[in-house]
Amino acid sequence: MLPTVDASTTVAREPARSLHRFANPGRFLRLSGRLLPPLAVAALVLTAAGLGWGLFVAPADWQQGDAVRIMYVHVPAAWLASAGYLALAVCSVFSLVWRHPLADLAAAEISPVGAGFAALCLVTGSLWGKPMWGAWWVWDARLTSVLVLFFLYLGHVALVRAFDDPQRGYRAGAILALVGAVDLPIIKFSVDWWNTLHQPATITLTGAPTMYIGMLWPLFVSAAGFTLGFAAIVVARLRAAVMERRIRALLMARAQASG
Repeated sequence: MLPTVDASTTVAREPARSLHRFANPGRFLRLSGRLLPPLAVAALVLTAAGLGWGLFVAPADWQQGDAVRIMYVHVPAAWLASAGYLALAVCSVFSLVWRHPLADLAAAEISPVGAGFAALCLVTGSLWGKPMWGAWWVWDARLTSVLVLFFLYLGHVALVRAFDDPQRGYRAGAILALVGAVDLPIIKFSVDWWNTLHQPATITLTGAPTMYIGMLWPLFVSAAGFTLGFAAIVVARLRAAVMERRIRALLMARAQASG
């Protein structure tokens, strides 16, 4: 009699196999080594072009004047603060569900970078808010939810490193990342759900942008550069983490062999 095969189990194992195919440290180091240099160069070129275009060529806003130029840093930083946390949550799912070997390392390296971009978002938002609102900080729904996101990043950074057993830290950090993901829709829709000082979104998927095209294009270029820069930093940090883990494993194996 031929053994029966559960089709659902076979289908469920396929994503895990395809995910783990890229988990080999040597394969990851080879692929990322080829990817990182062009990624970093493209990030530098696009960021420089976008910021130069926005800060020195694009027109000033008819209401806000030159103060609006802070958006060429603030908006990409805000976008990446949220997108980085979404990537952190996705890595946490891969870790908890599929036990992907690189997911925990990726999450541990994403959170400090995401915290940096969230801090940049808060600082530039404060600099922009002072001439517009007359105050460095207000407990606006959008500002407060981004501040919560910044603390979630810091909490993940601390929690991952708080245990002697790294796996316990990774599991705890993954749970925190998934619970904290509830803050992302709050950030996105806070200006729609509550009466806030922060302006509504000027770029949406369902409508035409409300920004002048001469200001919109440099913003897109700057956002693309920041996004590639975020990816390049995370890839570089992840490569260093993988190499550090391999060196530690070799040293431990050598110590056991000599002992």
